[in-house]
Amino acid sequence: MRKVLVERGFDSCEFIPAASSKSVGKKLMFGDREVTVVSVEDAIAQKPDFAIFSAGSAASLEYAPKFAAVGTVVIDNSAAWRSDPNIPLVVPEINGDVITPDDKIIANPNCSTIQMVMALAPLHKRFGIKRLVVATYQSITGTGKKAVDQLMSERAGKPCDPAYPYPIDMNLFPHGGSFTDNGYTTEEMKLLNETRKILRDNDIQVTSTVVRVPVTGGHSEAVNVEFRQDYDLAEVYALLNDMPGVKVLDAPAENVYPMPKYAEGLDDVFVGRIRRDFSQPNSLNLWVVADNLRKGAATNAVQIMQYLCSGSTPVSRV
Repeated sequence: MRKVLVERGFDSCEFIPAASSKSVGKKLMFGDREVTVVSVEDAIAQKPDFAIFSAGSAASLEYAPKFAAVGTVVIDNSAAWRSDPNIPLVVPEINGDVITPDDKIIANPNCSTIQMVMALAPLHKRFGIKRLVVATYQSITGTGKKAVDQLMSERAGKPCDPAYPYPIDMNLFPHGGSFTDNGYTTEEMKLLNETRKILRDNDIQVTSTVVRVPVTGGHSEAVNVEFRQDYDLAEVYALLNDMPGVKVLDAPAENVYPMPKYAEGLDDVFVGRIRRDFSQPNSLNLWVVADNLRKGAATNAVQIMQYLCSGSTPVSRV
């Protein structure tokens, strides 16, 4: 998030890093200057224009209302507020218009949802989505540093404190989040609930399987879409090419298609393997890839702030 803020022109703002007591006093770089970590209480007292959270649901539930109470706009990257009907769940290119001046807490969607709806939004607007069948191939970076350390230790043949109960290297497992009573995981349910909320259509049916894979570049998704009406494949390409933030990479004869290795560090959502599903009417297959730490998290959060700042007073403190 610090890197994206600098890249997007916020390096001249006053930047206030806040963390738990064990990190207070530590030094961080923000662009070309050093900043000191303060407590969350000190940050609230300074009444910043924006607070971008990425500290987990418990911290968000405790502190977001406190920032909001002093007039700060909170952009939260956890799952704490996403399902709240009174909190906007925003991908700026799609539904930034749902934010009102009264909204002081804004939810950043799940990474796998963001990249999928970026590809689906223009298609839904034109053809109407009836049903989605999704299989995700999610980078271990979605779990965090501990999972990355486990993968690298396994590849180096070194012992480690594992993030997962099974090996990551040379393996994959159909388990993202925690299992719920209906047999689906929390990650799978997010794809259902968040897609409906962002696309503003509760009639969309979604079924998914989330799989963790031993890659660090980003998440990949095989998405089967059933539309409410038939479509023209050329128009599908045109709609995707015209969608801001989406890049079509689809020349299979030349081995051109999206891959997480080449999405890493980029903000775009890459779409390829675009083809008609001949097994049932009005259906389409897509392969969608994006860096889950960029557009799937940090970049989308900063873009929400940019959206709110457009045409208004520049941000002075974040």
